[in-house]
Amino acid sequence: MLSLKVPPLGESIVEATVSRWVKQPGDAVNAGDTLVELDTDKITVEVPALKAGVLVKQTVPEGAVVKVDDVLGEVDDAATATAGAPAEQVGVAAGAQGRAPQQADASIADLKSAPSARRLADEKGIDLTTVQGTGRGGVISKPDVVTLEGEREGGTQAASAVSTGTAGSAAGASQRTPAAAEAPSSRATTRPDTGPTSPRETRERMSTRRKRISDNLLNSHLATAHLTTFNEIDMSAVIALRERIKEKTEKQHGVKLSFMPFFVKAACLALKDYPIVNAQIDGDDIVYKQYVNMGIAVASDQGLIVPNIKDADRKGMLEISNDITTLAKRARDSKLTMDDLTGGTFTITNGGVFGSLVSTPIINFPQVGILGLHKTQDRPVAINGKVEIRPMMYVALTYDHRIIDGQQAVLFLVRIKELMEDPATMLIS
Repeated sequence: MLSLKVPPLGESIVEATVSRWVKQPGDAVNAGDTLVELDTDKITVEVPALKAGVLVKQTVPEGAVVKVDDVLGEVDDAATATAGAPAEQVGVAAGAQGRAPQQADASIADLKSAPSARRLADEKGIDLTTVQGTGRGGVISKPDVVTLEGEREGGTQAASAVSTGTAGSAAGASQRTPAAAEAPSSRATTRPDTGPTSPRETRERMSTRRKRISDNLLNSHLATAHLTTFNEIDMSAVIALRERIKEKTEKQHGVKLSFMPFFVKAACLALKDYPIVNAQIDGDDIVYKQYVNMGIAVASDQGLIVPNIKDADRKGMLEISNDITTLAKRARDSKLTMDDLTGGTFTITNGGVFGSLVSTPIINFPQVGILGLHKTQDRPVAINGKVEIRPMMYVALTYDHRIIDGQQAVLFLVRIKELMEDPATMLIS
């Protein structure tokens, strides 16, 4: 009998939530099959079977909070499935009932969907192939499944109303008083009550990931002396350079060059000039990092995550661009590894992609600095005594004032401004 235990979850992560049991007691499993999914504040961890056998026991239910080395269940590696079903047909998702298992598994495997969306679809018996994904790249999120469920329920109630000739005669009518049920259909639009079971409000327990994210952000504010300094960058030069080389870069190297690699390169060079911004506090010591693992904040269906580019200071623009593209794809597909999400020394967050003009980002603790990028917008500026319209971007550096003085923070941001306004200097730095 083999005990199924919570594996190491990564740096500083001590607990997780059992989000979904993929296999049920009595199911046959092969070595490597995922038995259960665990949600942490960073990623979804899939716990596999170490040997083939039968899952005989689930020690903890879905929704339970577990710690590293806790026992999740037991696998009998000497047993075979008791249900008599072929192993490949065991554990087919509830949403695939009524279809051929192989066909269902193949079609669902091709979908890009968040774990929370898959879990809800299983619970509600919804076929994920019928859900329209609205996330970036067509990823199906939990709200997409909720929307489809609401549309189906609405259609069911409408059909019931038509068949009986009474607008409120669907299942919802059983929750009203007899007098209300007999009221004219014109009164069906009256505002419903806003009690615990009201359709106007829903209550949902925070996922472990969302709770940990909120705790980490709050702890960052409590544990550091946050201060933010601002500057603005004339993006004319970098826009012109990108326009000039992007087609050639894509044809020769297969890289679609965005503006983020320029900022990553500029930040790495600025961190070299002002290493205190790349340091960390450890008790009464300041730890200077002789490398840059550049974190890129990403808003995903699972919440805010910060994968990082390892040794970004040693890489050229094309390699940085490739790494950003790879990390973004893994984030969309929910395939980031713990290594992708740990070890960062500095972070860049880009609220400009959502239209943000100015913001004060929160430090990704235990780091001591974070660079916030914003929307590039045409504004009138004074150039050599004349007013010109230029594409301008506000940038913000939030830093830990315990070890970074205002002078160092301002000069760091000025250095990034200089590099971005004369990007050719980055190629020879």
